[in-house]
Amino acid sequence: MLRCAELGLHQDDLDGMTMGMVYDMLIEQGNDQEKYAIKGTPGTLKNFFGGGR
Repeated sequence: MLRCAELGLHQDDLDGMTMGMVYDMLIEQGNDQEKYAIKGTPGTLKNFFGGGR
């Protein structure tokens, strides 16, 4: 319940959510704090998968 409170979730919010949804929100909250050395730009995925030829 502490983690739910940190996310600002209340019992009414949790009634319509699965545990997976809550875990995803916790993971995303942790990812928001990360600093990534490489960031994607438009077309990065297309180039990665060979579509940018």
